Amino acid sequence: MGKVEQKITSGYSGLVPAVDQASKILLCLSRVPSSKMNLTEICKIVGIHKSKGYSILNTLQKFGFVQKDPAGKTYSLGLGLIALSRRVLDSLNYSEVAGPLLDVLSRKTHSTALFGLNSDLNVFIVAKQESDQAIGITTRVGHRFNITHGAHGKAIVAFSSPEELERILSQERLFFHGDALKFDRSRLDKEIAECRKTGYAFDMGDLNPGMNIIASPVFGAQGGLIGTLFIMGTFSEALINEYGTLVIESAKRFSAMLGADIEKTYSLLSGIK
Repeated sequence: MGKVEQKITSGYSGLVPAVDQASKILLCLSRVPSSKMNLTEICKIVGIHKSKGYSILNTLQKFGFVQKDPAGKTYSLGLGLIALSRRVLDSLNYSEVAGPLLDVLSRKTHSTALFGLNSDLNVFIVAKQESDQAIGITTRVGHRFNITHGAHGKAIVAFSSPEELERILSQERLFFHGDALKFDRSRLDKEIAECRKTGYAFDMGDLNPGMNIIASPVFGAQGGLIGTLFIMGTFSEALINEYGTLVIESAKRFSAMLGADIEKTYSLLSGIK
């Protein structure tokens, strides 16, 4: 399982052991590429006895934070975490910061403009501006996508570190081209190379016929990739370059508002192969 096999440790003192171990188990399950692990694997990584791990996992199950597959005797993160994650999203001010940018981008492209925040191997929609068209395409705030989903997935991996790229691509199912069965690695490599040149990635109906998407990465204060800004609409292929330029300009402006040094960040990223 690569990096997931490293023991999860903590540098804090004065911790409550059971809470510390439960937290490590949740982090462990969030990092595994297959999304499921058995008791032995979890306890090895966390560094606890199986009896202790079993008790903690049962407790986490009670609150829905972990779910168990009876057939395979494996564990994965539970749906109970969704309520917590949405609560966190509600308290963030990304929507307030991104709102004016998304409004302008939506009006210029006649598309729905959105900001998706990375959360391990998922992307959560935390801000959006609806299209001004009578018939449009949208998704709700709080909606979760797999991190490899379509155009925003391509934009993320194109500007991820080699280590993060490897971690993302190690998943069993990849959705860059819609259905996982349609995934084409050689095609993705070409799309990544093109995205690094232009600063944006696009999807023209691969996920859903008639739904076109253009996405560009968003960076935080430390230069780390934190999410993607993208548009969803029914625009034609002839508008990809024009709208792509608008998307990347908005993404760079948003990154700068979040404290990113755009010139330095893109200069460093230009060396990614």
